[in-house]
Amino acid sequence: MGMICLAAIASCKNEPEKTSTVASAVTTNKPAAPAEFADQRFVDLGKKNLELFEKGDIDGWLNGFADNAVYRWSSGDSLAGKEAISKYWKDRRMNVIDSLHMSKDIWLPITVNQPQSVETKGTWVLNWYQVNVKYKNGKRLMFWVHTDMHYNTDSKVDELIQYIDRAPINAALGKK
Repeated sequence: MGMICLAAIASCKNEPEKTSTVASAVTTNKPAAPAEFADQRFVDLGKKNLELFEKGDIDGWLNGFADNAVYRWSSGDSLAGKEAISKYWKDRRMNVIDSLHMSKDIWLPITVNQPQSVETKGTWVLNWYQVNVKYKNGKRLMFWVHTDMHYNTDSKVDELIQYIDRAPINAALGKK
């Protein structure tokens, strides 16, 4: 009797798993979740762009943006179009910021299948990082930033929302 059970167990192990095929067929018929993890390549694109920005290569950084991109801050301010974004950040990097370094970054790529409120459907990369900046006036500042980037079908950023407390930045720059 023991030999029969052992033979039965051994023969079962050689059969292909049928449950994985059935499980796959079942899961493909489910409706898409409201949001799900997106492809890692979008994180790679975001990291590359952040490195270019950190180095002050605004033209290289802007290569990752669509011509009709919108750059928004949590304060409600915004820039519309690649040209406006370029003008603002070139001036800022050349005339206001001496150096900056981003660290402690966290990246989360998601695909929004069913918007929950005002967000755009499609691929987003959520990013958190610490900024250490030295301004041309000699002031130094450390602060945290959260950035949401939406990628269009050409894998270009067409919407960027940056959540930041601008009060300490304005104080360091002597603005009210």
